[in-house]
Parts: sequence; C-alpha cells; structure tokens
Amino acid sequence: MTSLVAAPRTTEDTRLPLCVDLDNTLIRTDLLYEAVIAFLCLHPLSGWQLVAWAVQGPCRLKGELAARLPLAPQGLPYRSDLLAYIAEHRAAGGQAFLVTASPRPWADAVAHHLGVFDDTCASTTAINLKGLAKAEHLAERFGPQGFAYVGDSRADRPVWQLAGEAMGVGANARRHIGHDARIFDSRREPFALLLALRPHQWLKNLLVFVALLAAHMIARPDALFAAALAFVAFSLCASSSYLLNDIVDLPVDRLHPRKSKRPFASGRAPLLGGVVLVPTLVILAAAICLLLPPGFAVTLAAYYGTTIAYSFSLKRRALVDVFTLAGLYTVRVIGGAVALGVTISMWLLAFSMFLFICLAMLKRYAELVDAARRGLQAAGGRGYAVGDEAVIAALGIASGFCSVLVFSLYAAQPYVARLYATPALLWLVCPLLLYWLARMWLLARRGHMHDDPIVFTIRDRISCGVIACCGLVVSLSAMVELAIPIVGM
Repeated sequence: MTSLVAAPRTTEDTRLPLCVDLDNTLIRTDLLYEAVIAFLCLHPLSGWQLVAWAVQGPCRLKGELAARLPLAPQGLPYRSDLLAYIAEHRAAGGQAFLVTASPRPWADAVAHHLGVFDDTCASTTAINLKGLAKAEHLAERFGPQGFAYVGDSRADRPVWQLAGEAMGVGANARRHIGHDARIFDSRREPFALLLALRPHQWLKNLLVFVALLAAHMIARPDALFAAALAFVAFSLCASSSYLLNDIVDLPVDRLHPRKSKRPFASGRAPLLGGVVLVPTLVILAAAICLLLPPGFAVTLAAYYGTTIAYSFSLKRRALVDVFTLAGLYTVRVIGGAVALGVTISMWLLAFSMFLFICLAMLKRYAELVDAARRGLQAAGGRGYAVGDEAVIAALGIASGFCSVLVFSLYAAQPYVARLYATPALLWLVCPLLLYWLARMWLLARRGHMHDDPIVFTIRDRISCGVIACCGLVVSLSAMVELAIPIVGM
C-alpha cells in the first residue's frame, strides 16, 4: 500500500490550515442517518418524501432535511482527543476549518457551539461537498498540499491525496493513509452493539417461568424447554424494541447524564447496525414461535406491538405509560402460560397486575426524584412534572399493598389445600412481600433506584434474599405437611 502521509514536516508546515470532517470524524455519528430516522419518527407516513428527495440527489435530500430538522449540537458525541488537537493547533497560531458533506445549517450550528473553527465549508443546494468535490474545493482554496485534513473513510481518499498532511479517525482510516499517520480515537469497541441489546434487561423475561412454577411443572423437561424458548423469543423482541427506543430517543438521551452513555447516544455503536438488527431480531423471534403453540405468536406480537406504541407515543402520556409498562410485565407471564399450554389463574393475573403497576409507578417515581435532584422541572420525554412524586408514590404503594392483599385472599381459598400440603405457610409470604415493597420505595425516595425495578431486584442482594425466602416458603408449603391450626383454612 502506498502511504498518503507527507514527508516529515518543517516548522512552517505544522501550521497548515487544519480541515476537519464532521460526520464519523469530529463526531461519532452520521447526521444524515440521524435526520432520516428523526424525520420518519415525526412523519411515519411520509417516507415517500424521502425517496422523492433522494431521487433528485443528495443535495436536495440534505437541504430538505436541514430545513425541517434544526440541529441541537450540545449533546453530540464529540471526539475529545480530536477537539484537544484542534485547540492545540489554534493555540500554536494555526487555523481550523470544519469541512463536511453535511448541510451548512448543521455545520454552522456545530461550529458556533464549539467555537474552535475559523470557518465552515459544507454542502449546499448545488454542491454535495464529499469526496472529489471536497478535494477540489480545498485545493482551490488552499492549494495542493496546502492544508492538513482529518477524515475517516474511503470517501476521503481524494482529499488525503491532495492534503499536505493526512490524518484520520479509527482503524478504517489507517488502512487508507498508512500506519505512520496520526490517527485519533483508534480504539475498537466490538461489544458496543451487543451492549445496545441490553442483555441485562433480559432478566425481566424470567417472568415467563412464573407460570411454570405456578403450575408445578418445573420437573418436566418438555415444559422447561418450552419456557426457555419463550424466554429467548421475548428477549429477542425486547432487544429489538430497546434498539428502536434508543434510536428514536437519541436527542433526549444525549441530554441525560446517565442515558448519554448508552451505545448509540455516545456514538460507540454504529447507528446503521442498530437499524439492521431491529427487524433481524424480530425475524429470529418469529422463527422460534414456529416451535411453540400458535397462541404464543399472537401473545408475542401483542407484546412487540405494544412496545412499539410505547416507544413512539405512549411513554409520553402520563399514567398511560405506567399501565402500559405493567401490561408488558403481565404479558410476559401470560406468554409463559401460553407456551406451556396451561390456563393462567385469575388470582395470578390479579396479583401480577397490582404488583407490576406498583413497580411501574416505582420506575417513574425514581425518575422524578432524579429529575428533582438535577434541578429539572420535568422528567425528560415523559408526561410528568417534578412535584408529581407524591401522587405517583401514593398510587404505587397502594397498588403494591393490593397485590399482597390478593395473595393473602388466594392463600385463604379452600381449593388451595389441594395444591399445597400446608397452605397456611403461604401466609408467611405476605410479610416478606410487604417488607420488600416498603424497602424498594424507601430506596427510591433516597435516590438509590437507578435501574428498572425488576432488574434492580435481581441485582440487589437483599431483594434476592427475600425472593429466596418466598421461594423456600412456597416449596415447604407444597412439600411439607404441618398441622397449623388457623381458623378458616
């Protein structure tokens, strides 16, 4: 390979005008891809317009998107090492220019926000400043070999060939300009896209095993296999919805102190990779449905459709979002029952409904507490204002205690004696649940609830201990016959 790196520089060469690309160079994302996605989110039925603009050329497409979607540069994932180099270059007396194929309004917004560029060169309605067009523009302005250029991909090769110094971003640029060139941010994060799937959130899909336990089928290998398939199918659909949710929520997530570190918001995972994975995961889940009863496919489709509606609309509607979240938890339990071919108890449905409403309220309450501590007036992207915490807490705690009441009424039913050797022991579950719920709300009030409540529960040692105690009590109740005199049992 012929290196594009110029000969060793003199003192004068060190102050060549520094020209820096924007997309995937100064920032770890492509603004055009983000704009297309944002446009489709705002106008889902207007995809034909994008096709019509694209047919007329990239200049028309970029111009129309820039006119409709102003850029908020504050939260973009900038490369800190490249910004530091630009600052050093200017401190040494050099000039810096932002040179990009993105439309001028977006380039100007970034340049104005950063304040480190002397001028911007960007695409217009007549010129798409990319590849050869960019190379010719810079050669005309600064002369061949009269500028330094930082790019990222094969499209920048004509520019590097005319640059006095070729620099790049990432391993891909190194292949085009040689190993001796200055390369910024050459780290690779091969697992970033995997992290975007949120595998830790698959813990919530363990709810599909509830029906297996409730039906006393845990010792049957065929039932375990069916429940495991249901778990995988729900996990694939959940990851697809998480990817879609993160892609849709990019602007909001980037302004959040914790969510800004997510793979897409931080630019660590490629946006196009996420777009491809969204339908791919759904197709894999659909294939698994072929191995389970037909009703499971209907249940899974209802789950996925609800998650899509939640991502695009329902999560911004106060209280509707909470009941939707609770419904999604409950659908997992129902899906497990359908996969096993068993009828789900109305007692289990009632218990699940109240418990999951409590946990969904807890999730929103924790977000409001966090927003209040950060001095905000509302939870970003949600339909709640700081000050709603008291109402949310009252509704959530009441719902949680209702779930315990439902369980106690279930334990008192005469037919339960046919399922458990000592049904009176089930009453010990009630104080354990009350303690766990009260502790969860107390932790949320103190600002210690940073995860989804179910994920937090599985990660929290005390919560796991409470769950283990509940499991032990239920197991003893089913297997050990004790004479416990309780009136009404």
